[in-house]
Amino acid sequence: MAMEPLGSVCVVGAGYLGTQIGVTCARHGYLVNMCDVSGEALASSRKAAEGYVGQWAAEGQVSEGESLAVTGRMQYMGDFAEAAQGADVVIEAVVERLEAKRDVFRRLDELCPPETLIATNSSSIRVSKIESATSHPERVLNMHFYSYPWRSRVLEIMRGTCTSDWAVEKAAEFSRSIGVTPLLVLKESTGFIFNRVWRAVKQECLRVVDEGVASHEDVDRAWMSLYGTQAGPFGLMDRVGLDVVRDIEMVYYGESGDPRDKPRRVLLDKIERGELGVKTGKGF
Repeated sequence: MAMEPLGSVCVVGAGYLGTQIGVTCARHGYLVNMCDVSGEALASSRKAAEGYVGQWAAEGQVSEGESLAVTGRMQYMGDFAEAAQGADVVIEAVVERLEAKRDVFRRLDELCPPETLIATNSSSIRVSKIESATSHPERVLNMHFYSYPWRSRVLEIMRGTCTSDWAVEKAAEFSRSIGVTPLLVLKESTGFIFNRVWRAVKQECLRVVDEGVASHEDVDRAWMSLYGTQAGPFGLMDRVGLDVVRDIEMVYYGESGDPRDKPRRVLLDKIERGELGVKTGKGF
């Protein structure tokens, strides 16, 4: 994997998926600046990235020298302007709240030249709700990665109302350069492709437990047994973070106003107790 850097990527938001995006880019030869306002988040991101690389090495996917090269391509920064400087692609992966994302895009628009591609990794918020925060909406779009991009190997690309063909083509080219196949969403859709399907599964699983039909353990056991997976729907929600799951559900509820789309009490109770999943050591 000894190679000249292909370019530079800035990931804004050094959380669970942001870190996975960053380390995937570094593995494929990009210089990566991980940016977060939280020093604790940056420290956790560095530890997680080193863990992923260590796992690849243990599995024989990369050599010891390649491992050092991957981690050496990653920097961790609290300074927004420094992190974004010179980036060819910027990927926003902050909390799933519209105003937070609009604020990030507003700042990026001021810092990055017009040829820099700026994408949101949002799993539910359409970039058309963010684009008016920028003066160059033609270069912004959704690039939604799935967990563990080196395993899932797909991401979803979705336009805003002003996204140019150039931006879509550049996003697709970048995607392929990191070993990930781009899936094109043909029209704006909250939840894109997979998350529309996943949301229906997730919502029904929460309903089954909330109504006392079954325990979350047995829901997961049924899923894991039938589909041969290492985690069920509740285990997957724990990985994402239960507060993030709630925020995503609130996006859907905010759009529909339908009481049936409100986050379920069984989820809210967990959050109120501070049981957010993997990141707090306790969840479902």
